[in-house]
Amino acid sequence: MRIRASRSLSLLAAAALSAAGLGAVSGCGGQEDAGGDTAVMAHRARKVARAWDGSTAAAAWRVGYHPMGEVAQLPRGGLRSQADKRAYQDHNFVLRGTLPDTGPKDGRVTWIGGGSLTRQLAGAVESYKTLAGGRTGGKPHLTVTGAKLGEMSVATSRGPAVVPAWLFTLNGYVSPLKQAAVIPSPLPRPPIGRAYGVPGYPLNQLVQIAAGGRSVTVVALHGACDDGPVVAVLETRGSVVLSGSVKHRKDDGGHCTKQARLQQVTVKLARPVGDRVVVDAHTGQPVPYKPPHGPSPSWS
Repeated sequence: MRIRASRSLSLLAAAALSAAGLGAVSGCGGQEDAGGDTAVMAHRARKVARAWDGSTAAAAWRVGYHPMGEVAQLPRGGLRSQADKRAYQDHNFVLRGTLPDTGPKDGRVTWIGGGSLTRQLAGAVESYKTLAGGRTGGKPHLTVTGAKLGEMSVATSRGPAVVPAWLFTLNGYVSPLKQAAVIPSPLPRPPIGRAYGVPGYPLNQLVQIAAGGRSVTVVALHGACDDGPVVAVLETRGSVVLSGSVKHRKDDGGHCTKQARLQQVTVKLARPVGDRVVVDAHTGQPVPYKPPHGPSPSWS
């Protein structure tokens, strides 16, 4: 199945390319020429699925706590002004109060469908620093006046779960801003290495798994002179393998800037994700979920 891109993020992807070790990319020519080598991509996807299905890495994935959705929850009704929304997106917070300096070291993750897991918790001060991105404020900003430990719901690789969360009180808001306090489980070591010489690019991140799990939205890379990214999917009993590439380069006489862009792509699935691993065919790793606020996962 090959799904066209849904809406542009209007972002240059130089940093994403650098992080992926790909450097600059031109939208003209290269391995992203029209059509691509679909046979090579399909072979790689099957190889990745075989490596993951039934592996110890897949077993570790299914018993761990891996957030697959927002780990921060806005106050009831959302942020009221464009200035507050901008402050949140830019991680601009100011602390005007006292945060608890002690609290439980561990907390319990409880899945709605059954099962639980005890994981280490981040403290209120640590969670605030993550929320604020390590900054000391700016304009516009949101003002935090205190925090207490509570709970929130989080989408995970094992379905929705209730987890301990820090409830930050915001100046001017009745309900709190919630931030999951649970530190995610280390990501399992992939059973297969990165691919080289395979058309396309690694996916930048997982944005969302739809309610019901029948589609996933990812951020994919594409060049400045093509018709946008496409994502092919191979579904097996244990894996959902996604392969990012581009569709049709544009002929502009060879005047392409060496840029790449990020764009969201929604991929429909034949059946719900469930506890299957969503894997990037190029890297051989689970497609990373990168929350705008909250602790980043680490590899074991």
